[in-house]
Amino acid sequence: MEVPSRELLPILGTGYGRVKKIRFFSRASQLREILCFLIDWPVNCPILVHVLLLAADTSSPSGSVAVLRGDSVVALIHTVSDEAYSSRLFRHLDFILRDLSLELKGFDALAVASGPGSFTGLRVGLAAAKAWSEAFSRPVAGISALHAVAAQCRSSSPIVVPVIDARRQQLYYAFYRNTSSGHVLEGDEKVADPQEFLEGLSRLPGDQTFTVVSTDGELLEKLFSDAKSAGMSRERVSPALAPWIGRIALAQARSGNLGDSLSLDANYVRRSDAELHWKGA
Repeated sequence: MEVPSRELLPILGTGYGRVKKIRFFSRASQLREILCFLIDWPVNCPILVHVLLLAADTSSPSGSVAVLRGDSVVALIHTVSDEAYSSRLFRHLDFILRDLSLELKGFDALAVASGPGSFTGLRVGLAAAKAWSEAFSRPVAGISALHAVAAQCRSSSPIVVPVIDARRQQLYYAFYRNTSSGHVLEGDEKVADPQEFLEGLSRLPGDQTFTVVSTDGELLEKLFSDAKSAGMSRERVSPALAPWIGRIALAQARSGNLGDSLSLDANYVRRSDAELHWKGA
C-alpha cells in the first residue's frame, strides 16, 4: 500500500513540533491514517502553518491582547485608559477565551511585549507569559514594542524610526532597516529627549531616506513643528500592538527562533525610578 510522501500532504494546522491534522487527497484506510499521524516533526521545525497564538501588549496604558491563527487576527481587544493595561489584561483575556471557547492550554505559542514601556506593565505581562509558557510547555517570544510600531510602517523608506513616548520629556526610539524579510534592528534601542532625538536624525547620511513612525499623533506634531524638521517623513500607526507582536513572533517561529520561559526577559532601555533613586542615595 502506497503512503503519500510528506511533501504531498497539505498541512491544515500544525502545532509547535508535530503535525496535528492532515487532509488526504483521497479516502484513506485506518492504517494509512495512523502511519501519517506518526510523522513527528523536529522541534523548531520551520513548517509552522495556522499556529494558534496568543499575543499581549502591556507596555503602555493603550494595551491590547489578540488571538492569531496563522497571520490572521481572529480576536482583538484594545482599550485606552489612565490605568496600566496590565490591570485589564486578565479581564480581557477571560472574555476572549470565553467568546472563542478556548483554553490557555490550547494555544501553540505565546508572544508578549518585552519593552520598552511601563515598567509595571511589562513586569506583569512578562510574568504572566512566563507562567503560561512554563505551565503548558509552550514556546514564548518577547517582542520589542518599537519593532511592533516599525512593522506597521507602509513607507518604502530604507530606514524606519519608531518612536514611543517615554514620559519625563523623553522618547524611546530605534533605527530599523526595511528589508524584504521584514524590519531589522540596527544598533540598540535608545532613550533621549526630543532635541537629542532630532540631532540623531540629522546625523544620518544625507542620502539616507527615513520615515519616523509613532502611535501618537500629537507626539509627531510636536517633534516636527519647527521649520527644520517639517519636511521629514512621518507616519502615524495603530496603537493596538498585540496583532503585530503576534505576527513578528510567528515569523520567528517559522525560522525556529522562539524561546522558552527561561529565555524570556524585559528590555527596559532605561532604569526605573526606584533604581535611579537608589543610585542617587
